[in-house]
Amino acid sequence: MASPPFPNHVRAWRLFRHMTQEELAEAIGSSTATVGHIETGARRLTDKWAHPIAKALSTSAGYLLDHDPNDLPTAVLDVWAEIPVESRDQALKVLESFKRTGTQG
Repeated sequence: MASPPFPNHVRAWRLFRHMTQEELAEAIGSSTATVGHIETGARRLTDKWAHPIAKALSTSAGYLLDHDPNDLPTAVLDVWAEIPVESRDQALKVLESFKRTGTQG
């Protein structure tokens, strides 16, 4: 079987967030057919779609292209998704402080 012309991880992220194609389509103002074509790679995940889909799935456009959520530390992703957007800068600084602490010593 040939690989899709425009592969991505949209379907994996949608399932990871427990959404149906219909729910994702509604969240991005599109049709289930469009979501289906993007998920199968029959349609390219352009900026027009990547950013709204990423927002609806609480991830980044880059992650939709490069990372299957099932291969990532899901506990961290789940916590991150629950942090209010206005508090994420603060949360990121806290996480970065652990990185610095781990390299000192």
